[in-house]
Amino acid sequence: MTSSSQSNSLQRPSSAKQWMPDLALGFANLRDHKLRSFLTMLGMIFGVAAVVAMLSIGAGAQQKVMAFIEQLGIRNLIVLAKEAQNGQAYQKVRRISQGLTLTDYRVIRDNLSNIEAGTPRKRFEPSKLLPKPQQDPPVLYGVEPSYLLIAGLRVMEGRFYDATEEQSAAPVCVLGAAAKDSLFGTSEAVGQYVKLNEQWFHVIGVVVPQLAASGDTAGVPNEDSNNVIYAPLNAVRLRMEDAETWRKDEIDAVYLRLKSTDSSVTDAEIVRSILNSSHHNAGDFSVVVPAELLAQQKRTEQLFNTVMVAIASISLLVGGIGIMNIMLAAILERTREIGVRRAVGATQSDIVRQFVVEAVLISFAGGLLGLVLGFAMSELIAWFAGWSTVVTLGSILLAFLVSISVGLIFGIYPALKAARLDPVEAIRYE
Repeated sequence: MTSSSQSNSLQRPSSAKQWMPDLALGFANLRDHKLRSFLTMLGMIFGVAAVVAMLSIGAGAQQKVMAFIEQLGIRNLIVLAKEAQNGQAYQKVRRISQGLTLTDYRVIRDNLSNIEAGTPRKRFEPSKLLPKPQQDPPVLYGVEPSYLLIAGLRVMEGRFYDATEEQSAAPVCVLGAAAKDSLFGTSEAVGQYVKLNEQWFHVIGVVVPQLAASGDTAGVPNEDSNNVIYAPLNAVRLRMEDAETWRKDEIDAVYLRLKSTDSSVTDAEIVRSILNSSHHNAGDFSVVVPAELLAQQKRTEQLFNTVMVAIASISLLVGGIGIMNIMLAAILERTREIGVRRAVGATQSDIVRQFVVEAVLISFAGGLLGLVLGFAMSELIAWFAGWSTVVTLGSILLAFLVSISVGLIFGIYPALKAARLDPVEAIRYE
């Protein structure tokens, strides 16, 4: 080992030890001026709490929406009919378009090679139900057995109907979790019968609960996906009718599962082109592409987080200004102390380090208290407003690191000003 390396190894411990007295002095100063220190921390406390709370609100909302979009199926394309709301609108559209039909579904299947599975859907709202539902009446979905794969449904009791029952229009059905609870409560549902309008359906299965959207999400109408009864499409088309059947499309939706998501946007354009051609640009349908929606939602989340952090950082900036103001006042108060330290051998770097350490300690303590307050605010918001909030590790690290950085940045100027004081004049300062 050379003499220079030996010298460096001996200097490292002494350099590290130089920080210990400054830390001890900083803690002692904070302890001796508790109220002043706490008031100085308030800006950092509220700034960090605001960052954590606002990001938790955004993360909670985005997580719920993104989970719902993922449930729609990243490999799926969904075509939804825009059915007329009144007779006049119905007549206007029907002059140029027959609405969404089974023929449309067949043409799409014939012209799109990337389809792995698909099913039309016919939706009904039965006016009469037995047993009488204890909550909102469930809706009836007529879909083919492939809907089980496309929608990612999992059966927790019994089974789903098969292709034979679909082809023969068998009067069987599978209940969503909420529909089962509403119709049968805690009783066994499989093996029972449900009367929808004038038709009896045999319950053969119950599916696990699905994530429900709290509002219209990504172009998909708000509907409790658990309060649904699934039945073979042919059975619903042949056995069910209601007062509004005359102005409804032959089918109200088409679900397509793609082999790959690489061309999902292109496939969606092909579907739009096919339907625009057959519907003569009537605009009576919409195409939902979950993969595209998910990408858009992620971009929206990043923008939202950036804006929220920028807004909340204003509080941190105010807190930093408060730290600098208090540190400048402390320099005037401790001018004589600084002069004495310089007189007994303290260098300018020692004085800078002393005041920077005190500023960082204030921001560090304020950051910790701010994190605790941010957690509490997130829980209170979730409890009072009923919103979903998620405190992420990223928001914690971001808020804490910014608070430390603000303390460091705004503590440098007062520290440099203290270090530049003339030792003789400082000792004579009264």
